[in-house]
Amino acid sequence: MSNLDRLRAAFRTALGLPEEVEVDKLEYRGIEQWDSLAHLTLVAEIEDAFDVMIDTDEVIDLSSFDKAVEILGKHGIELTG
Repeated sequence: MSNLDRLRAAFRTALGLPEEVEVDKLEYRGIEQWDSLAHLTLVAEIEDAFDVMIDTDEVIDLSSFDKAVEILGKHGIELTG
């Protein structure tokens, strides 16, 4: 499984979304499931999946799937294909 697929899986797990839901264009509060509580669950899922610690500023900045890719890139996690 690619790192990008692992990130997609983290989003689906944290937000309780089925496998067939496309998550690459998701934005915070763009869907009902992504509320403040799910946001914290998502942060925990990403930290567990990639063995990183996301700092407070990054938690606040995590406003979309694309932003998650950017944040993980800053932690040295390559997310391609």
